[in-house]
Amino acid sequence: MSEMVFRMEQKDNVVDIQNSRQAVDGKKNARPTEHQRTWLARGLEEPGGKLPLFDENGQRVNERTIRSCIDQGWANRWFVNPIKPNWLVCELTDQGRVFFKNA
Repeated sequence: MSEMVFRMEQKDNVVDIQNSRQAVDGKKNARPTEHQRTWLARGLEEPGGKLPLFDENGQRVNERTIRSCIDQGWANRWFVNPIKPNWLVCELTDQGRVFFKNA
């Protein structure tokens, strides 16, 4: 019996965490995290604001980082790569550039 109560409490905690996460993610004009800021800054000097697919160590940029920046309006999907359609090829938006000018 106590095991089932524990599971229900754990389930409730997950729901609470997800709800609070949605409230944070739902805010527009939030400040980017360190990883987001690093990734976005790399587009400042690239032609057309192209954002890299890989970090400085040759590792793919985390998809959550990319999608979060898209959701915030700091990056846009540039085009779909026909060879790798699941890769998110993005460019820095004007809103993303303004963020760095005001930082």
